[in-house]
Amino acid sequence: MNQILVVEDEETISRLICASLRRAGYHCTAAYDGAAAADLIEKRDFDLALLDIMLPGLDGYDLLDYLRPMGVPVIFLTAKGSTKDRVKGLRLGADDYIVKPFEIDELMARVEAVLRRTGRGGQTLSAFDVTMDVVARTVKQNDRFIELTPREFSLLEQLMRNRGAALYRDVLYERVWGGELLDSRTLDLHIQRLRKKLNWGDKIETVYRVGYRLKAE
Repeated sequence: MNQILVVEDEETISRLICASLRRAGYHCTAAYDGAAAADLIEKRDFDLALLDIMLPGLDGYDLLDYLRPMGVPVIFLTAKGSTKDRVKGLRLGADDYIVKPFEIDELMARVEAVLRRTGRGGQTLSAFDVTMDVVARTVKQNDRFIELTPREFSLLEQLMRNRGAALYRDVLYERVWGGELLDSRTLDLHIQRLRKKLNWGDKIETVYRVGYRLKAE
């Protein structure tokens, strides 16, 4: 399970981020100021850090200096949205830069992308009787391999990574099909095939006027 450090001085935003990360299967540790974050960085290993820039005490740039020698990827989450600020953050070594306010689905997608790009993404996902190896791109159910098409695999990965969360149809189209325009039934047909292949008719839930959700335990 990936260990993610969230450094955000607004507790409401921090709680929302951490709740979303945990629901997606990540382990989340929160700090509300730069000094507390620096103490955590010295004592523990993290796979990714989400940093606000404007923090009490040490700011996000200082924390980036702490993290770079350790090879920990960093995503800045900040209200500093000018082009100059973005360029500065990326040139200093941040792996991504997200301006507040942001959509939580976008943040989750950026987290997944950075973890994959830096070789820290979780290789194995599990739900009910299914285990997915994201790197080998295999799916096993009760020790039996299940044959999935590339789109079915990507769709199942999104459902498993965001287990318990309702995923909007347009979000799934963006993540699985790259946002290309498709017949409105394409997603529904892929969901039907997944339900049939995995015998998950009661586990992949339809969320009215939203999309789909993989049922929590």
